[in-house]
Amino acid sequence: MKPKLIIESHVPCVPDGLADYFDIERLAPGEFTPEAVADADAMIVRTRTRCDASLLGNSNVRFIATATIGTDHIDLPWCAERGITVASAPGCNAPAVAQYVYASLLKLFPEGLEGKTIGVVGVGHVGSIVADWGEKLGMRVLKCDPPRAEREPDFDGVTLEELLPQADVVTFHVPLTKEGRHATYHLADSALFGRMRRDAVIMNSARGPVVDNDDLVAALEAGTIGHAVIDCWENEPDVSQRLLQLVDIATPHIAGYSLNGKIRATTMAVNALCNYFGIDYRMTPDIPAGAVENVTADAVARSYDPFEDTAILRQKAGTAEFGAHFERLRNTYPLRPEVTEG
Repeated sequence: MKPKLIIESHVPCVPDGLADYFDIERLAPGEFTPEAVADADAMIVRTRTRCDASLLGNSNVRFIATATIGTDHIDLPWCAERGITVASAPGCNAPAVAQYVYASLLKLFPEGLEGKTIGVVGVGHVGSIVADWGEKLGMRVLKCDPPRAEREPDFDGVTLEELLPQADVVTFHVPLTKEGRHATYHLADSALFGRMRRDAVIMNSARGPVVDNDDLVAALEAGTIGHAVIDCWENEPDVSQRLLQLVDIATPHIAGYSLNGKIRATTMAVNALCNYFGIDYRMTPDIPAGAVENVTADAVARSYDPFEDTAILRQKAGTAEFGAHFERLRNTYPLRPEVTEG
């Protein structure tokens, strides 16, 4: 008998050949219930499916792959205790996020980015690509990653206290963590905003609660900081309607939504799944690994217009339909091509 695999319906590009090895069922995020997953052996999900004891306590699931870079929707300690293996897709959407960051900045700074200072907070798979593109676009790049600095004595980074007063732009690319010395929950709060330059731009394309949205509303209203670009929000999809109107660019958690990024994510999830079950099947898509040698401002600006997505998101602002509108835009987003060469 083939193992039963449940795949979230919003995971794209799943190869037909996988059905030779698994009994596959597709479920929408809201359809993942304890009853629906009870007889599953494995799941491939995205961020809207919370994987914890309440969902999986009475199931046969022993492997979970998330086709995303983050795992904060998965109770990792509980899964480890239960012997459930978890795999993610680190770095899958890094070029798309970099595209989003710099396409947005080119809208806010039409005169160009050369000579401006960008502070990259979190220099993992995504932050490293963002930092690299910044340098290629002529920006001064300050990198801040305290956990990495502790692990790597040669890491070329600065502290957050050093970064904030110097940066024209502060962009976050950290995981969401609530415990430990380097917890990122509400990392960006009123105290942080007060240390930024008044004309600076804050950007969040990491996880919504990395930025205290109420504090950001207050900072923007008071003029403590000048600009904000928000793709990840607290309480999605029921986001702060006041913040929605105050920010320069507002998008429905789609910064990493490129076609190649989705293919990379599915590839990593499928290959981890097959490796776990000892199945001799691999996805080998013919797409770039992610690095771009020659990034130019013109190529980035041509590739994506975040003002269009902002206008579409705000169409239902202040209405009872906004939450459903946010989710619909995110789930049906037309996957954009990535920047290739300048």
